[in-house]
Amino acid sequence: PVPDGRPGCTIPACHPALESWVDSTTTDPRQVSQWWRHRPCSVLLATGDRFDALEVPATLGLRVLGTARLLSATGRDARGPVAVTAAGRWMFLVSPGIGLRSELDNRLDIVRHGHGSWIPAPPSRLLEGPVRWAVEPDRTQWRLPDATVVQSLLADALGTVGAPQPTVPRQLSTARRAG
Repeated sequence: PVPDGRPGCTIPACHPALESWVDSTTTDPRQVSQWWRHRPCSVLLATGDRFDALEVPATLGLRVLGTARLLSATGRDARGPVAVTAAGRWMFLVSPGIGLRSELDNRLDIVRHGHGSWIPAPPSRLLEGPVRWAVEPDRTQWRLPDATVVQSLLADALGTVGAPQPTVPRQLSTARRAG
């Protein structure tokens, strides 16, 4: 990543190394290897096409992960891959295209990464430390839960976790960048 962004950028987070990242994204391992040889970087996953990511604080993430495990035992599968940053941000990978529910969208500490955004892939290293999988994609057979189910769990957990003070996320979604 490029720490603290580009000149004039107010977002203190990892950024794509290429200005034209949307046009340059690839899954070709040869191309990635060539880029890596010239400039080793963390790997960022573009969101919004194959998956979205719901980024939340650790207290909320832990609660939702526990609830998702209980639900899967009852037949409502809400489990999916979950990445965690060293700074305590949890990123739930979900089906793409569903905007945030109003009670989640009004919080500064909950971010939906959709089209035009990205998340760091484990085991990338950020300034705070490495990103890791809390739930590896292989454990869920690379299936993604429905975004509305995970958002429902997040909304329910907000009432049981208490009311943490909203914090400005390390990486803002595209919609909040424009705002």
